[in-house]
Amino acid sequence: MRILLTGISGFAGSHLASYILKLPEHHEVIGLIRWRSPRDNIKNLLSHPRLTLVEGDLLDQGSLIRILNEHQPDAIWHGAAQSYVQSSFQNPIQTFQHNIIGTANLLEALRIVNYKNICVLVSSSEVYGQPKQHEVPMTEENPLRPTSPYAVSKAACDLMGRQYYENFGLKIIRTRLFSHEGIKRGSVFCLSSFAKQLVTPMGNRSTYDREVRVGNLDSVRTWAHIDDAVHAYWLTFLCPPGEVYNIGGKETTTVREALDRMIQKAKEKYGIEQVHIIQDSSLMRPTDITLQIPNYQKFVQQTGWQPQKGLQEIIDDLLEYWHDQL
Repeated sequence: MRILLTGISGFAGSHLASYILKLPEHHEVIGLIRWRSPRDNIKNLLSHPRLTLVEGDLLDQGSLIRILNEHQPDAIWHGAAQSYVQSSFQNPIQTFQHNIIGTANLLEALRIVNYKNICVLVSSSEVYGQPKQHEVPMTEENPLRPTSPYAVSKAACDLMGRQYYENFGLKIIRTRLFSHEGIKRGSVFCLSSFAKQLVTPMGNRSTYDREVRVGNLDSVRTWAHIDDAVHAYWLTFLCPPGEVYNIGGKETTTVREALDRMIQKAKEKYGIEQVHIIQDSSLMRPTDITLQIPNYQKFVQQTGWQPQKGLQEIIDDLLEYWHDQL
C-alpha cells in the first residue's frame, strides 16, 4: 500500500510513519510536508527507501490535487493541524485557516479527483467540550460542545468529514483521540512540559533543585501512550467508512496526580531533591475542559484493539527523552 500522511512531521504523524515503515508488509509512506516545516521528528526516517516526502500545502488545493494524481495513495491519514489549544485562543484565525480551510481543501481535492479509498480524518476529544457528570465516560453519541477555537475547528472538520461521506460518498472515517503523550511531544503540552522542566537545571540554583510552571492541575484526564494511539490509527484503516470512533487510554488521573508521579520518578532517577511548583497564569485557558474520560468500546468491538501501556510508561519515556535532548 501507498499511504499518504498529512502532518507527518508532527507528533502523531511521525510516530505513525515509523510504525508503518516497520510493518512486515513493506508499505510505502508518502509524507505531505510544507517546505518550511521542521523535520526533526522524522530525521531518523529521511533516508528510508520507502518514505517519500512531497512538498505541498493544505492551503493550496492545487498542490493537493497534483499530489493525489501523481502518487495515487491507497489510503490517507489526515493529521495535519494547529493542535495547541492555548495557541488557538491567541491566534484563532490562524487556527481556523490551517484546520478548517486546510481540511476543506483536502476533502474538495478528494472529491475532484474522485478518490475511492479510505481517508482517516483525525478529530479530537476536545470537540465534546465539558461533559455533564452523567455523560462520563463519553461515547461517540455525546453532543459536541467545543469551548476553544481549536475545538471549534476540529468540530468543523469532524462534521465536514461526515458531510463529504454522506453527500459525495467519500470513504471518510473519523477518530476522536483523547489525551495522548510520548516522546517527541511538543514541550507546550502538559506532561511533556513537566518532564522537560524536571530534567533542566535551574541556572545557578542547586543542581538538585527544579522549578515546574503549571496551569490547571485539577483537570481529569485519561492518558494514552502514543504507541497505542498509532496502533489504533493503523487499525482504523480497516474500519467501515462513515463511522466515528473514540480512542483513549486505560488510566485516568488528575493532572496533579500525574505530575506527582513524574516528580517521584525524577527524584528516583536523577537525584532531584526539591521541586518548586509555580502556578503560571499564562498557562491557564480562558475556558478549560476538566473532565476527559472516554468510552472507546465501539472501537474495541470493531477492531479488538486494547491499550497496552499506561501512565508510568509515558512518564518514563518523557523523562528519558528530554534528558537525552538536553
